[in-house]
Amino acid sequence: MTMTLDDLLRSRDFDFWAKGAHNIMPEAFVEKMLRGEAVLLDVRTEDEVALLAFPFALHIPLHQLPDRWSEVPRDKLVAIFCPGGSRSVLAHAYLTLKGYENVRLLKGGYPGLTAALVPPKLRRLAPRASQGEEA
Repeated sequence: MTMTLDDLLRSRDFDFWAKGAHNIMPEAFVEKMLRGEAVLLDVRTEDEVALLAFPFALHIPLHQLPDRWSEVPRDKLVAIFCPGGSRSVLAHAYLTLKGYENVRLLKGGYPGLTAALVPPKLRRLAPRASQGEEA
């Protein structure tokens, strides 16, 4: 049976939001990305990406997601990024309705992501990622 938006909304009760399992923090995402276990889905517009691009990200603007959702891998954690979170929530719901089970909202916006990508943190995370340790 295909899940509808009604079904999805009914399943997102207080317990779902309170547990925060739909989120991922930037450092935890970067560790998983360095291990090849995660991909960043950047749903910002082309204009936003032109100002600040994340070359490692899969860039699919939200308005293109209905035509390009099959480009999103199912075998990795998908961390969805936009600066304010609204587009990420829509993309999360959309992919969930398409049957994706391992999607998360990347918390922290630009400050959180860029802070996790500074060389000292990457140097610290890279060895842990290669050893399979958690953040």
